[in-house]
Amino acid sequence: MKRTWTIIGVADVARSFGWYQSLFGQALTAPAHDYFGQILDTDGTVLICLHRWGDHEHPPLASPERAEPGNGLILFFRVDDFEQALLRARSLAPKLEEEPHLNPSTGTQEFALRDPDGYYVMVSALAEG
Repeated sequence: MKRTWTIIGVADVARSFGWYQSLFGQALTAPAHDYFGQILDTDGTVLICLHRWGDHEHPPLASPERAEPGNGLILFFRVDDFEQALLRARSLAPKLEEEPHLNPSTGTQEFALRDPDGYYVMVSALAEG
């Protein structure tokens, strides 16, 4: 199974968190962090992630004033075939934006590349390690 985690840049994570919870008819709770929150379905499926502009130096979340393709959006995919996905990515892109590395926040291997429209795509291993 493959799943997409859509992460959008927001000015105020708590405000946006409450807005999305209201939109989805969920009980209002606080996000896990002031800089990041995930709206989850009842089964734990991530519906959308909210990330404060400018935190953690993610290139496409630098500022809401930038108007480049993909600004404000990280397409984040967790895959169960990381090594094969890496090989496919290398055949699709002239270079990776981030070489494979361990993300200390998720505990998983990941790499990043740009899609044909310039959107920043992060691919992360489903399992830790």
